This record gives sequence, structure tokens and C-alpha cells, in this order.
Amino acid sequence: MAEPVELLLVEDNPNDVELTLHVLKKHNLANSIHVARDGAEALEILFGSLPDGAPRLMLLDLKLPKIDGLQVLGRVKGDPRTKTIPVVVLTSSREDRDLSACYELGVNSYIVKPVDFAQFTAAVQQLSLYWLLLNEQPRAKGSRPST
Repeated sequence: MAEPVELLLVEDNPNDVELTLHVLKKHNLANSIHVARDGAEALEILFGSLPDGAPRLMLLDLKLPKIDGLQVLGRVKGDPRTKTIPVVVLTSSREDRDLSACYELGVNSYIVKPVDFAQFTAAVQQLSLYWLLLNEQPRAKGSRPST
């Protein structure tokens, strides 16, 4: 059986993908990471091709090609199979309407991407540490309790 996906990164900027993956791997914060480079790919992964259930965390950019992040968030939080996945929006948007729309749709956290390399690195490290290691989540139906 394939290793469960711990983190789904939905990001179209190759530099942000590379930096995020570097931080996660450097600090051993996620063993299994899946990257979607647009909203349509994210939905296909979540509702079609994910090998072993839902990810433990989704980092979601808002400004995505094909299907935008707000639509992805709406689908994830509106479906009983995926609504308990913690979704952290990691975006460059500081627009109040984006922030409000995300919380209305059920986002768990909204973070504006720091422009500074060191601050971006620290933000990814801290949010991953919290959501992947410290946060308690309900087990998926049919999964075995951890020992």
C-alpha cells in the first residue's frame, strides 16, 4: 500500500513550490508531499487519484490557473469526504474580499506569503509544524488508531 499523503501543496509558482518543498524536507515536517500546480489538478487529486485517502493538510494558493483557490476551497469544505482536511491558504493576496470569502467557505487559516526569503521559510516551517505535528485531527473512518 502506498504511503499516505501528509500534505497537498496547491501552488502554481515554481519558485514557491521549490522553496516550500525545501523547507518541509529540511525540517523533516512531511514524509509524503503531493504538489498540484492548478486548481483542476488539486480537485483531481482529492476526488479522483489520491492513493490512500485525504491529506493531513492542504496548503492552498488562491490565484491559480484553470480553477481558482476559492473554488477549490469551496469544493473541499463542501464535501463530507474532505471537509475535515485542514486548509491553510498561503497567498500573496491581501484583499479583504479574499480573506472574508475564505473564512466564509471554512478555511482553517489565512496567511499572506512573506516576500522576504527568511520570513517565508519561517512561516512555512511554523505552519507545517503546527498543522502536521501538533494539531490533533479526527481519524479517517476505517483507519487504525495510532500507537
